[in-house]
Amino acid sequence: MTSLAPLEPVTLTGKYVELQPLSRAHEEGLIAAVKDGELWNLWYTSIPRPEGMAAEIERRLGLQAAGSMLPFTVIDPASGRIVGMTTYMNIDLAGPRVEIGSTWYARSVQRSPLNTEAKLLLLSHAFDRLGCLAVEFRTHFFNHQSRRAIERLGAKLDGILRCHQRTPNGALRDTCVYSIVAAEWPTVRQHLEYKLGVPQR
Repeated sequence: MTSLAPLEPVTLTGKYVELQPLSRAHEEGLIAAVKDGELWNLWYTSIPRPEGMAAEIERRLGLQAAGSMLPFTVIDPASGRIVGMTTYMNIDLAGPRVEIGSTWYARSVQRSPLNTEAKLLLLSHAFDRLGCLAVEFRTHFFNHQSRRAIERLGAKLDGILRCHQRTPNGALRDTCVYSIVAAEWPTVRQHLEYKLGVPQR
């Protein structure tokens, strides 16, 4: 496959997580989720405050309309509760290549199988259905929790973009860029399935 048609909204469902296309109707649930841990107080992230959630939803939906993002609302299927957001972003149709990013989860579901399975679903769709050459992850140099989580997936550090962008408070951000390439995907998939207790092929 040499190119992608514009990405269409899709629901990705697993045992521990469901990823639904982002909707304005999700605002109330997303506000409750972001209050679980007051996630906006992490200085090295750009997680929306409760009063900014509507604007964040509009921003993501605008990027979807422009073809550069496909945003999801993260659902805990056991409770039906909204617990976060994630996206395909920086979509390169010519590759094809995508970044998985702009992700945050309520504190109560962090360090649970939910995130591992969400990444497995997103990676499976990107490589197996969309035919991506590579999937990228980016995070703040000082976001050590995120960096460890990305490395546990099996992604490799491509490099660090120095003074890459400014954070909302004006500070300069160094961005760590990781990726998984198509040739690595079968091994990464086996690793993630093993972590989730999926019977090995």
